[in-house]
Amino acid sequence: MMDRRPAAASPDGDRSDRAVIGALLRFFVAVAVVGALALGTAVLAPTVLEDLGVDDTEFTVPDSVDTDSLPSPSSDPPPAGERNPSVTDPADPNESTYQTDVETVDSATVEDFVHAEVNDRRAEHGLEPLEWDGTVASVSRAHSYDMADREYFDHTNPDGQAPMDRFTDVDDYCRGYGENIAQTWVDRPVEDPGTGDTVQHQTAEGLATGLVNQWMNSTPHRQAILEEGNTPAWDRGGVGVYIADDGSVYASHNFCVEW
Repeated sequence: MMDRRPAAASPDGDRSDRAVIGALLRFFVAVAVVGALALGTAVLAPTVLEDLGVDDTEFTVPDSVDTDSLPSPSSDPPPAGERNPSVTDPADPNESTYQTDVETVDSATVEDFVHAEVNDRRAEHGLEPLEWDGTVASVSRAHSYDMADREYFDHTNPDGQAPMDRFTDVDDYCRGYGENIAQTWVDRPVEDPGTGDTVQHQTAEGLATGLVNQWMNSTPHRQAILEEGNTPAWDRGGVGVYIADDGSVYASHNFCVEW
């Protein structure tokens, strides 16, 4: 019988409280793989630098937009796959958007870029690409929206549902199921967890790269993507992104092994 319990506790110190300056919003990037896996962790999400009251000599939020420093608009992403499957999560919010000085960042485009970039990272390690699954993506998107709407950040929602529970409520063809979640911001300066550099996601393509970098710079998230450790060989996956009105971004990338 498959073990559907969420993953075990995170490494020492990962979930410990940290003092912050001012009104810093703290979130965690976490992975929990349900079914064939028994691992999980949490790492700090990018820090919103302008919320920290950092000294002006270290960081400055400009009063006006320097158009010469703006990134190029997103290219056209390779379409991930079916966006209107026959079975969807009733709580799926569909597309969400946020207007920056560069473009309208659309959640569906971000999802396409994330899916493509994850498969690029897998190809670099000799792995086959994940097939896009529209139903898995719909369940992922509903969870991302729910985290934003009910103001929590976890694999288990306030009703006690874990990732596999949420999926089986909608459909039931995965014998192994996994989930990476992330939180960041669009159009606000944040610290890149991999390099420590200041970045500001103003395009769908840049936001997608930032999300994948968060996961690839955390060992358990990377293991889930690259099927390392105890991770099974995934058949398919789906990405669900929700962009809130305040620019906060919630992303869920779910993986499936079919029966």
